[in-house]
Amino acid sequence: MATADPKKKKKRKKKESLEHKRNRILVALGIFAVVYALDELGILAAAFGTPGDIYASFVLFLVPFLIAGYDVLQKAFNNIRRGKAFDESFLMAVATIGAFAMVLFPDTDPHMAEGAAVMLFYQVGELFQAYAVGKSRKSISAMMDIAPDYANVEQADGTLEQVFPDDIAVGTVIVVKPGERVPIDGVIVEGETQLDTAALTGESVPRPAKSGDDIISGCINMTGLIHVRTTKPFGESTVARVLELVENASEKKARTENFITRFARVYTPAVTGAAAVLALGGGLITGAWSNWILRGLTFLVVSCPCALVISVPLSFFGGIGGASKLGVLIKGSNYLETLADVDTVVFDKTGTLTNGTFSVVAVHPEAGQTEQSLLEIAALAESFSDHPIAQSVRTAFQGELDPKRVTDSTNDAGHGVTAIIDGKHVVVGNAKMLAAAGVEAPDCEVVGTILHVLVDGVYAGHIVIADTVKADAEQTIRDLHAAGVKRTVMLTGDREEVAAAVAKQLGLDEFHAQLLPGDKVERVEALLAAESGKGKLAFVGDGINDAPVLTRADVGIAMGAMGSDAAIEAADVVLMDDKPSNISRAIRVARKTMSIVWQNIIFALGIKLLILVLAALGIANMWLAVFGDVGVAIIAILNAMRAMGVKNL
Repeated sequence: MATADPKKKKKRKKKESLEHKRNRILVALGIFAVVYALDELGILAAAFGTPGDIYASFVLFLVPFLIAGYDVLQKAFNNIRRGKAFDESFLMAVATIGAFAMVLFPDTDPHMAEGAAVMLFYQVGELFQAYAVGKSRKSISAMMDIAPDYANVEQADGTLEQVFPDDIAVGTVIVVKPGERVPIDGVIVEGETQLDTAALTGESVPRPAKSGDDIISGCINMTGLIHVRTTKPFGESTVARVLELVENASEKKARTENFITRFARVYTPAVTGAAAVLALGGGLITGAWSNWILRGLTFLVVSCPCALVISVPLSFFGGIGGASKLGVLIKGSNYLETLADVDTVVFDKTGTLTNGTFSVVAVHPEAGQTEQSLLEIAALAESFSDHPIAQSVRTAFQGELDPKRVTDSTNDAGHGVTAIIDGKHVVVGNAKMLAAAGVEAPDCEVVGTILHVLVDGVYAGHIVIADTVKADAEQTIRDLHAAGVKRTVMLTGDREEVAAAVAKQLGLDEFHAQLLPGDKVERVEALLAAESGKGKLAFVGDGINDAPVLTRADVGIAMGAMGSDAAIEAADVVLMDDKPSNISRAIRVARKTMSIVWQNIIFALGIKLLILVLAALGIANMWLAVFGDVGVAIIAILNAMRAMGVKNL
């Protein structure tokens, strides 16, 4: 617990520093307003005469200038010492000091007010940036609150001891009380409750959980006391993976973001040189030094690239934060940018479009049997099997099973089982097993895995078992087409007829069945080769055998809640609630973000170019330059903050 204190102190210090800066700028703005009023009302001229009023305003405007901008001047000086002079601090320092230096030219109007104003409003813009970044961080940093401080371990005397989650061994039974976060992934062994999964999945409706259910870390236990047997060490649990993804998300920059960074490195020294040429060249040619120096300084103020440097990364950051509100974790702005260009989405079937759990979908009895009696016979025959199909049959039969009625049971792997039930010879299996018993299996119009049942050589009927389609899978395909995705494809290792039925039900554009993991990679390679222009391919999967395909696709999307660790590690985007419908929402978030990015780039460059031309011609004054820099930056920042709005997506 002691380790939490330094973090809190560090956070508090950072917050106080931001408050101190805000207060400092407010004080500087107040002093500036008073001095500006004294100057404009002629009080300084009356008190000090001419040219004493100019020197008085120089000293008085210098006070708010230094209060607001000493840190900018200090940063510019330090950067010059390190050989990294050309940044916005350097431009601000040169332009504002130059404006104050115009006092040396008595034949021109004083420009100390403009010099102080440029620095003040630049710092106001920086405050806006800090606020915007803090707001966009909220949805991401809220993820950090899911990190548990402790886990409760029950002692021999019944008391609970709080233990660091890192120290909990796999298989330990921990106790989670109502109101506490689940610290480690596991299985509920006792109790039932409602779980709040909003922090992980964005899902506002609580989920019921009972003994035998899997439970993931980061959820809040809302109602009942539960005992959980841990299945993973803390470092590999869901909450640890989520935190790692969030912390690394800002490190992977998009192509547009990298371009802006490179552009600023070339742009800043270029405009500094252009301003120097403008001032010196114009002064040498015309002899009107004060006029041309002022033009050069105005040119410098306008040219500051902070609107681009601030708003573009902020837009990407806001997009990633907005997506996290939906339960979609995007591992970097480069993947967000690629996601915006996706026009082909390829799905794995089992666990992605379907639930990945078998269930009985049809029971067709014959020879005097009823649905329940047929299910009872099959369930008794399968009573000693752990196969998912056997479990689904036992689940479908709602009565009590008495294993003593089964006196013999033999499993024929891949075909079925034979058993003696109440003295009768029972066969439960596929068509091949029936053929071996000399009986031809009838056809069934229901698609799925068919279990045929023989009782003493008489055909008693069949049971159809299938992996059911996820509730929102059909809507997902419709939403993707509506979002502009041209091609939806399903890849599966399942039988052709099963794949065809799922593809038809969901409205997929194409499917490929009976594929091995290596075949899936080949199919994705072929689909990638067919992509044209800017179009990108996304693959969605959840199994360990999907990892190679997730890595090969332009964007790999993994099901996070129930997906395998290998799939989540290989993916670029993780859906924390396993709902495929969030894929289209993630694409819409990405496209909205990229739209905002390009709006800011075009707006900032367009306005700056216009005012730069006006400054070079001597039409734009220093006040217009302030708008061209700080005003454009603030508008771009406010626009960038729209990337966080995802309610209507």
